[in-house]
Amino acid sequence: MTTRDATSSEGKTSKPKIGFIGLGNMGAPMAENLLKAGYTLKVYDLSAEATQRLQQAGASVASSPEDAASNAQVVISMLPAGRHVHAVFLGDSGSNGLLSTLPKGTLVIDSSTIAAADARKVADEATKLGIDFLDAPVSGGTGGAIAGTLTFIVGGQPEAFAKAKPILDVMGKNIFHAGDHGAGQVAKICNNMMLGILMAGTAEAINLGVKNGLDAKVLSDIMLQGSGRNWALEVYNPYPQVMENVPSSNSYKGGFMANLMQKDLNLAMETAKDTGAKTPMGAKATELYDAHVVEHGEKDFSSIMALHDSSVL
Repeated sequence: MTTRDATSSEGKTSKPKIGFIGLGNMGAPMAENLLKAGYTLKVYDLSAEATQRLQQAGASVASSPEDAASNAQVVISMLPAGRHVHAVFLGDSGSNGLLSTLPKGTLVIDSSTIAAADARKVADEATKLGIDFLDAPVSGGTGGAIAGTLTFIVGGQPEAFAKAKPILDVMGKNIFHAGDHGAGQVAKICNNMMLGILMAGTAEAINLGVKNGLDAKVLSDIMLQGSGRNWALEVYNPYPQVMENVPSSNSYKGGFMANLMQKDLNLAMETAKDTGAKTPMGAKATELYDAHVVEHGEKDFSSIMALHDSSVL
């Protein structure tokens, strides 16, 4: 059976079976949304607690990634880093991983955020084996994963994207086909590099005003109506108590952790080095977050404000 929905004798279309690998803060709610939509899932994670949660929601539990993918037409992974993606799909020798066990026509959707070069390496091997591979990193955080409103930024062949779209629609609200293999990763790290630069710059500008006697909210309102307007000022102000329902007004708890921003910025720098792109502002933002996460890696990334004013933490 291929990744295309099978057709029953009544002419109705059935949903493909899915193997889901990686049930962390993002993967678990994504898998739960697929179960709610009527998909059959077999899940794998190193954490017994995580797999038990999904078992209670209706999933079957696998003993290994290979077991999770057995009899599945679609494999979805949400793993921490490129080395984990390599270990699962390519194995320690580059040819004895999960890809070598999958039948031709299997659709693999990797939603991990990894270097574009790593995604392309896995995609190249998958293509040789007749497997459809998509790099599909996400944006939207744990809240978006729970609500099923994630943004998927997908790289891969159009035909594979078309097969994946109904599945991604269950987990996300905005689904973009960015281009060929690796394009999803490139687009995400470009976005997050810009976000890191904007957040660091916004925190720096507000701090300058506050140190010179301005009220942080008044200054933010002024900049919102000026040419310095940006996403951080609009919906995610980094200064405490300027805006309700954002991490900065909750001791920087929740949201998108600073160590994840650091990870994405360093992936951007790695990609820039590989392609010879000049990213001086990205490099400076990376330097700032590298310093910041030493003490505050578990705080939201807007806590970069603490580099300028330690009293906020």
